[in-house]
Amino acid sequence: MAHVLRMPGVAANDTEAVLAEWIVQVGADFAGSDVLATVETDKAAVDIEADDAGVVLRTLVPPGAQVEIGAPIAVLGAPGEQVDDLDALLAELGVAETTDPVVPERRDVPTDPESGAPLAEPSAPAVEERAPTVVEEGALAPVSKPNNGRIFASPLARKIAKDAGIPVEEIHGSGPRGRILRRDVDAAVAARAETPAPSVEAETPAPLVEQRAPASVAETPTPLVEQRAPASVAETPAPSKQPSPAAAYTDTPHSRMRRAVANRLQESKREAPHFYLRASLRVDKLIALRAELNDGATTRVSLNDLVVKAVAAAHERVPEMNVVWTAEATRAFSTSDIAVAVATDRGLLTPVVRDVGSLSVTALAARVADLAARAREGKLKQDELEGGSISVTNLGMYGVEEFAAIINPPHAAILAVGAAREEAVVEDGQLVVGQVMRVTLSVDHRPVDGVVAAKWLAAFSDLVEHPLRILA
Repeated sequence: MAHVLRMPGVAANDTEAVLAEWIVQVGADFAGSDVLATVETDKAAVDIEADDAGVVLRTLVPPGAQVEIGAPIAVLGAPGEQVDDLDALLAELGVAETTDPVVPERRDVPTDPESGAPLAEPSAPAVEERAPTVVEEGALAPVSKPNNGRIFASPLARKIAKDAGIPVEEIHGSGPRGRILRRDVDAAVAARAETPAPSVEAETPAPLVEQRAPASVAETPTPLVEQRAPASVAETPAPSKQPSPAAAYTDTPHSRMRRAVANRLQESKREAPHFYLRASLRVDKLIALRAELNDGATTRVSLNDLVVKAVAAAHERVPEMNVVWTAEATRAFSTSDIAVAVATDRGLLTPVVRDVGSLSVTALAARVADLAARAREGKLKQDELEGGSISVTNLGMYGVEEFAAIINPPHAAILAVGAAREEAVVEDGQLVVGQVMRVTLSVDHRPVDGVVAAKWLAAFSDLVEHPLRILA
């Protein structure tokens, strides 16, 4: 029997989500647990799975549409079911097909070819491009305002016009409904640049003026000095200055995830008072332990895996660090859930590894590798991006020696890990070559005092420099 598929709630406190893609098309059969569609939140792509076998009778929203949680998105039928009058069925089910879906700017959806702005309206018939009207003295002819005085212009066209000092009201639009596109603004800028400047008539040179030295030196007459009025444009033509064309560039519209990352990090720097602790660690033994663990192993362990394991062990030694700040209280956790920063083509993601303290090093390495792979494929679930009290971010693989990171809210800290490098170190009064790794701990001063963070960093340093204790 036909029934309505509604937009599920995929993240806490979300009221809307974007239907990124229909996996099963209209008229296609599907089995139970098959993925029907993909829904995108700010940071994750979530699959909508079928409860039972059936067929897609009609989709009610297009890919890329922003939909309220609980709103109808499709009509599904029983396997093999056919409906002659879908409109009557929709009326019977009390739903209507979305005729004007909202396509958010922040999504990577089909866009305006000039501005990159998403296309949310049906495209109008193409309008023949017109050459801009050039008027005297570089001015642009006023443009009639259709649609009750409203001027339609792409965001990129408005920005270029503003930078060039040209009101959009004075630009002829060649797009659908008179919409002003980038090419219209470029033509207007070129027209203004090519319009000749007002000419200045030649002036009669001023007569020579005799200037002599003061009377005290009159016996040596000063030669006459020729002084003329300022040279006219006709007499000494100055090279014409025309505004150089704007440098070529490409605008990439912000994705939902890029906006989410930007907003959260801006929120962190604005609301969380950061302080920073730094340490230089000997990692000769840590590197040797990693080599021994990987000898003949099927699951490869990275230095970062051992660092994450050391963070969990440091939380056990200094549990006051395993906290987050809330509006009403400081919340302490009983297990060490640690977020690991993963760079993807879509932006930075921080999937959370649950209860790191209970995992072996190889199990941790496998878990981190799985989360990182699914993060790059856009297949993380929303709950895999939530929780934890600390993040670990590592730029050592790029040769970065040291850096400070911004705390990922609501976490209380983030550990920035640099590269392990050979350096001269003093050992038992002798200068030797050792492997040194620098780390920077960024801490939210609201739930964590400086002395607590210092104790934690000392515990972490001890674990890294004596890595067998990590395995204990």
